[in-house]
Amino acid sequence: MTAAILFGGVAGFGLFLLVRMFWRSEPGVAATLARIDAGRRGQVPATRSEADSSPLDSFGRVHSGLGARLEAEAAAHGWKLTRIRSDLAVLNRSFGSHLATKVLIGLAAFVATPVVLLLIGQGSMSSVIVGIFAALFGFYVPDLRLHSQAEALRRDFRHVVGSFLDLVAMNLSGGRGLPEALMTASTIGDHWAMARIRQSLSNARLVGITPWEGIARLGLELDIEELRDLASALALAGDEGAKIRASLMARAESLRRKELANVEGKAGERSQSMLVAQLMLCAAFLLFLAYPATVAIMS
Repeated sequence: MTAAILFGGVAGFGLFLLVRMFWRSEPGVAATLARIDAGRRGQVPATRSEADSSPLDSFGRVHSGLGARLEAEAAAHGWKLTRIRSDLAVLNRSFGSHLATKVLIGLAAFVATPVVLLLIGQGSMSSVIVGIFAALFGFYVPDLRLHSQAEALRRDFRHVVGSFLDLVAMNLSGGRGLPEALMTASTIGDHWAMARIRQSLSNARLVGITPWEGIARLGLELDIEELRDLASALALAGDEGAKIRASLMARAESLRRKELANVEGKAGERSQSMLVAQLMLCAAFLLFLAYPATVAIMS
């Protein structure tokens, strides 16, 4: 009886969520502004690269339609999800496709878990509870994978920023102005991070804002602190006439030292993990040698 009541409550709550999601209510001012802002962000051209490869294209029309519907509902309800959006911006993926993947994986886990338990002879009402936990786990797995991939690409982007600062400083020493030095430095290299910087500078020129404002928007979109700091330094140089070449070279050197420290720290962590594994092997071997003697003494 308890399992039946629990199953009925979960099914009723899920039905309520579905009706609530697809219920056409009158949107408020905040939801309308969020939907307009989401549409404006969706019209920003994106540079495709090898970083945005995704298996989502194989889902077909059902996946794309569900993603568009979920993205519209998220905009209507004013769901910001800033961290997920910034990670998706780094990987150059759409928000709707990610939401559709989360929902489909969660539903697949919810349906497959009771079926598998039934096939192995463990099917009961408790399998529904296991299916619910599996659905929650499957719903959050894409977020974990997305964040790990985005962090890896952010580290790659920070490395490119250091090289970009050196190129800008070299162009400034050659007699170019700051906007021309930024654009010229961004045209050197076909790396995806350099392409994103070049795209932000081109968009800033088309929109009519300064190049450092475009870099600041890119840093805010991708959640990269180094780009925001660079934009602040460039704004100080462009508005106040501060000497920027030495500052850029110092920032590039600081970024390289930071990356080197991170690499050395990771190498130290791996060395410690290998040492712990070796100690565990030695302890297991000593236990294996001492076990027969211990059993003989105890008996």
